[in-house]
Amino acid sequence: MADAKPLKNDPEIDAALVRQLADILNDTSLTEIEVERGELRIRVAREITAAPVMQYAAAPAQAAPAPAPVAAAAPASMPSDPATIVAKSGEPVKSPMVGTVYLQASPEAPAFIKPGDTVKKGQTLLIIEAMKTMNPIQAPRDGVVADILVGDAQPVEYGEALVLLES
Repeated sequence: MADAKPLKNDPEIDAALVRQLADILNDTSLTEIEVERGELRIRVAREITAAPVMQYAAAPAQAAPAPAPVAAAAPASMPSDPATIVAKSGEPVKSPMVGTVYLQASPEAPAFIKPGDTVKKGQTLLIIEAMKTMNPIQAPRDGVVADILVGDAQPVEYGEALVLLES
């Protein structure tokens, strides 16, 4: 990296490092990668154009096409820029794993939470399916649900903000 030339606007950013991070994204199934070195923070992300829609095991196969537009529309309205998420008030509850998020226990069950609900520490906010295992994501503290940042049946990544909790 000694031969790397800094970008014109910021002598701190190593263009070769950004290219290497972009190559890692292209060579793997990652959608974003972030590196921090002191004050410098570089985040390289790729936009997912089509996410697979996973159905509950109990859902009949012929019902799969109907929920797809609803599930696909929800992530499009979600903010993808972390700065947008930070601008909203509340403490983010982040995903502890990669998987598919579900907002209710089954397709016909009511949602675990909705904006404005008061939750207690340990209460289930949603579930994440990872490797065919349903993992409840619990409230880290008492609070009020300010916003739900993910859609039902949406794929999520480790560290992604799922819910905003206010005091």
